Amino acid sequence: MKELEVRSAAGIPFLIGLIVAVILEIALIVVGGRGGGPLFVISGVMALMVTLVCLAGFYMVEPNQSAVLTLFGRYVGTVREQGLRWNNPFYSERKVSLRVRNFESGRLKVNEAEGSPIEIAAVVVWKVVDSAEAVFNVDDYESYVHVQSEAALRQMASSYPYDQHEEGQVSLRSHAAEISQHLKEQLEERLAKAGIDVLEARISHLAYAPEIAQAMLQRQQANAVIAARTRIVEGAVGMVEMALEKLKAKGVVDLDEERRAQMVSNLLVVLCADRAATPVVNTGSLY
Repeated sequence: MKELEVRSAAGIPFLIGLIVAVILEIALIVVGGRGGGPLFVISGVMALMVTLVCLAGFYMVEPNQSAVLTLFGRYVGTVREQGLRWNNPFYSERKVSLRVRNFESGRLKVNEAEGSPIEIAAVVVWKVVDSAEAVFNVDDYESYVHVQSEAALRQMASSYPYDQHEEGQVSLRSHAAEISQHLKEQLEERLAKAGIDVLEARISHLAYAPEIAQAMLQRQQANAVIAARTRIVEGAVGMVEMALEKLKAKGVVDLDEERRAQMVSNLLVVLCADRAATPVVNTGSLY
């Protein structure tokens, strides 16, 4: 079922013509009632009935709206021309909004790719682009959008981990653009049969489920501490190597292996400690 655009008559000129016709028909009936003969009355009444039936063919089409026309259950076409329109009075019309709309899903509880329960919600921006498909291919296109959006969100959330644990890994929290694009593509595939175009889809809420939120927070803190310590140690080792090389190159002091090891130990303690080091002044010999 594809949309077929049909023409419609401008409503205002047609309405003026029907008003004039009603006046003439009433005048014809009055003339017939005052001696003009029954033929005038019968003709006027029949013409008036036809005119009144024609009044049922008027309908309004607002901006960014379409009217889907059917004749005794058969699809005739779609009118997108704005204003007061007129078509066959036996046509039935159903208005379909073509405006941009947005839908925010509820907070769904889903197991992410690694099995941890998370809460996730998304905002979907969409509009109808094919009125015939929206009306005839699905029972209720608005409900269809809601159900399919939540289904696509669940499937997408279960395909990615919450956090990035490896270099280059796509995760829900660290790759918002990639995740939004994937969700949009899934929605477009699901909603295309209903004549709906997805303009944007993005995550509006993302968090661990309450029952594991504290444990996951501790895990994140531990990962952050480990990463920070690793970087500190790498920097400290580089600084120690540079210090020893400069001392040796400038001939400041000649260290044997024992003193060299002692110096390395002292420098690493100073550079890697959580607190400022408290020096101990040695007034005697090194031994």
